[in-house]
Amino acid sequence: MKKSKYFVDTNKKLQKQAFDVTAAVHFFVENKREKFDETLEVSMNLGIDPRHADQMVRGVVSLPNGNGKTMRVAVFARDEKGKEASEAGADVVGAEDLAEDMQKGNLNYDRIIATPDLMGVVGRIGKILGPKGLMPNPKLGTVTSDIKSAVEAAKSGQVQYRAEKNGIVQAGVGKLSFGADKLTENVKSFIDAVQKARPSGAKGTFIKKISISSTMGVGINVNI
Repeated sequence: MKKSKYFVDTNKKLQKQAFDVTAAVHFFVENKREKFDETLEVSMNLGIDPRHADQMVRGVVSLPNGNGKTMRVAVFARDEKGKEASEAGADVVGAEDLAEDMQKGNLNYDRIIATPDLMGVVGRIGKILGPKGLMPNPKLGTVTSDIKSAVEAAKSGQVQYRAEKNGIVQAGVGKLSFGADKLTENVKSFIDAVQKARPSGAKGTFIKKISISSTMGVGINVNI
C-alpha cells in the first residue's frame, strides 16, 4: 500500500527519537492535520495471557478531560429508574421492547447499562451483545442501581478497556484539538488505570511496551 505524503513526512521528523509521554503527545499536536480532528490512541502490550482467568485485564477509567466522543447510551430500566436514566441523558431507555429492537440488529450504541433486576432480559441477547463488547457487567459499573451516575459517567467520556487475546489493551483518549496538556493528562490517566488493574496471575514485566498513535497516523513508542 502506498503511504501518504503526510505519513512519510511525519516519519522523517521522528528520526528514531526517544519519547516520554509528554513529548510524544506534543509531537502529534504540533503535526496534526488541518482538516481532520484526529483521535489520539494509546496501545499497551502487556505480559499476560488473557486465556487464563487470573490474567485478564479489563476495567473502566474516567478521563479527566473526556474522550471527545459523543457516546450513545442505552439503558435497560423500568419505572423510576427508567426516568432517572432519561433525565441523566440516556439516548434510549426500555426493557423487553429494547431487547427486541437490539435483536433486530439495532446496536448503534457505545455503552449499554442495566439495572440488576433486568439482567434476565439482557441475558437473552447476551450472544449478540458479548462479541461487540456491549454486555453490561457489574465490574465495569454497567450493571447498577445507581443509573444516574452510570449514565452521566458514560456520557462524560468514561473509557472501558479490555485485553485482547494477544495481550494488547488499547483505547482512544481524546482529540488532537484538546491540546497537548489535556491529552497528556488523559494518556497518563489511562496508563495509570491499566497499571493498577494488574491481575494476580501476571508474572514478570507487566507493561512491556506503550505506543501512542493518531488516527491514520504514525505510531510512537514511549518510554515506560
